[in-house]
Order: sequence, then C-alpha cells, then structure tokens
Amino acid sequence: MTQHNGMRPQDIAVLLKIIISPGKWMQKDIAAALFLSAAEVNNSLQRSKLAELIDKTGRKVMRRTLLEFIQYGLPHVFPAIRGSAAKGLPTAYSAPIMSKFFIRDQSDNLVWADPKGTVKGESISPLYPNIIKAALHDPELYELLILVDVMRVGKVREKEVAMKLLKEKFDQHHA
Repeated sequence: MTQHNGMRPQDIAVLLKIIISPGKWMQKDIAAALFLSAAEVNNSLQRSKLAELIDKTGRKVMRRTLLEFIQYGLPHVFPAIRGSAAKGLPTAYSAPIMSKFFIRDQSDNLVWADPKGTVKGESISPLYPNIIKAALHDPELYELLILVDVMRVGKVREKEVAMKLLKEKFDQHHA
C-alpha cells in the first residue's frame, strides 16, 4: 500500500462528482469529467477510503461525513487564497446559486481567474487547476463547487445557506 499523505483538494471534486454520477460510474469517466488522470482518481479514492469519506468498496460516498468535513475541516485544510482582480468564472457568493439569497455590490465579486471569463472580481484559488474546465462542462458540478467555495470564504449566514443547499443537492442524488 502506498504511503498516505493526507487528502488533496481534488479529492473533494472526485467525491462530489461521484455523488452526482448516476448508476455505475467508472474511474475513467470521473477522471475525464474532472480533467484528472485515471491514476489521480484512483489515488484520490484510496485517500478517501483512509479518511472514511468513501466506503471500503470505494463506490459509496459517506455523505454525512463528507458534509461534516466540508463544513468544519475544508476551510482550514484547503483555504481559498485570495488574489488580484481578474476576469473569471464567478464562485462562492458571487455565483447565481448564491446571489439570489444575498445582495452584494458588483465590486465584491469572487471569481476563479480565467481569461475567457465574463465577470470581474477578486480572484480566489480554485480547489485544483483544472476545476474551471470541469465546471464549464458540468453545471451541476459547478454548483456544488460554488457551495464548497462558500464554505471556504463565506460569512456565517452564507455558510448556513450553502450547507442547506449542499444537503438538498446530496439528497437529490441519494443512492
């Protein structure tokens, strides 16, 4: 067995993608959807088993445990690093799924920096480099990643709304 060096940010995206993938998913499909290699997905699943975020078969995400990790651990383990102003893809409270709950000034936008982006705002680090490509190809995954980003940068009320929405989305895909 390989040495366990702890969770990596892309592990969260792998688990989220599994939750929203219908039926029998295959590692190669998860890898392609997330723009990761098959080896990265396999290693991710091994780390998630050790962290008890997926069952021993590597097929079923432990949803309640993952929600607890997103709520209490993720902001500390994978904090969002704020950067300079940029054009990009809106995330956290600046994205449509959250902006309908909160009124914010346009100058307060948060984005994942992307030259093809249409929204200007302060950039924050995405969980991993190819997450923007994955989000652009999968709107449902994008919404989950937005909610995860709220947990990384949001205020108390924003985090409460994000957790409620995450639970609802997880329940929509209950295995």
